[in-house]
Amino acid sequence: MNDNELPNITADAFDIPSADKFAVQRSSHRPRILLLYGSLRTRSYSRLLVEEAARLLTVMGAEAKIYDPSGLPAPDSVDPSHEKVAELRELMMWSEGQVWCSPERHGSMTSIMKSQIDWVPLSLGAVRPTQGKVLAVMQVCGGSQSFNTVNQLRVLGRWMRMFTIPNQSSVPKAYLEFDEQGRMLPSPFYQRIVDVVEELMKFTLLLRDNKDYLVDRYSERVESADELSARVNQRQI
Repeated sequence: MNDNELPNITADAFDIPSADKFAVQRSSHRPRILLLYGSLRTRSYSRLLVEEAARLLTVMGAEAKIYDPSGLPAPDSVDPSHEKVAELRELMMWSEGQVWCSPERHGSMTSIMKSQIDWVPLSLGAVRPTQGKVLAVMQVCGGSQSFNTVNQLRVLGRWMRMFTIPNQSSVPKAYLEFDEQGRMLPSPFYQRIVDVVEELMKFTLLLRDNKDYLVDRYSERVESADELSARVNQRQI
């Protein structure tokens, strides 16, 4: 057998990646960014951080929408047609990029943060609400700086088939980083937020028109080909 022969490959589903297959036309609308936060407290520092990120995104040319998790029921506790669940899923499908920001509680993301993601299935009919979308992760800490939550959010983003950018933010002692009006004070931590938002915008602009090609998988094409063959060749009943 020739070393270059691939006897286990389904030829019709096999694709050789090429730069020529990337989109030539670029979308002209503003990048659509959804922001999620993980606390319902009146002075929620994850919400304040998300609001600061949304301001930056807007100035950079994005259309930013913040989802309010207040009133979102526990996962699987109600029908998905519930207004808060439906709103979340619609925003997920609308978005091209996302920001997830959670407090760290007992070494982990909060249940509020996790429940928002748990309400979003990997697929809704023929649509995958999160696949191929760009993700930035952030966290706020009540004490010293930690990276447990951003690391967990990265794992969660990968599971949801998203492209998580390299940069991230962890703000320690968040209660010292915002003024009475809820605006973030100038500091190296604020500069890092600008870095993260800038990088999110760049990756969103780069990837949004090519996400379908980038996440197109051989294994799924083989499965589709097999299903098609079974349907076409099935015996008359």
